[in-house]
Amino acid sequence: MTDSITRILVPVDFSAHSDRALRYAASLASEVGASVELLHVVEDPFRAGAFSSEVYPPNLPEVLEGLTAEAGRRLATIKDTMFPHGTDVVFTVIVGRPDRDIVEQAKAGGFDLIVMGTHGRTGFSHMLMGSVAERVVRMSPCAVLTVRGAETPERHSAAPFRAA
Repeated sequence: MTDSITRILVPVDFSAHSDRALRYAASLASEVGASVELLHVVEDPFRAGAFSSEVYPPNLPEVLEGLTAEAGRRLATIKDTMFPHGTDVVFTVIVGRPDRDIVEQAKAGGFDLIVMGTHGRTGFSHMLMGSVAERVVRMSPCAVLTVRGAETPERHSAAPFRAA
């Protein structure tokens, strides 16, 4: 890890949480003059366990090709709209497992920082779903900045704390 931030990896899953992390990364990159790589990992449905031997899957190579192409189009739009100020930005789409492949991309690219969104799940949903961001933080070769998505009203539905 270096003392300065020159290369930022931004995993993108096209969620609102990811969008907020993108805005933060764009601002940071502009401030420090860092280059940015946008990364989308199309999750392989066979590795994820979405299909079993009893299920007839669609033409998987064709489906993955379509998902990869669509992700590339979306990342190109993000690049053009969120990084118009001359920031050096590239984007990559790969098929694999998000947590593992984000870490591998960070290692291979010599990144100084990963900026990624987190859903902020807690309790039972965190136990069931896990957290890609948490696994990336644990395995990353560089610093990871997690940006929590916007607070939802349900999260703060209890009465505010009042001092007695």
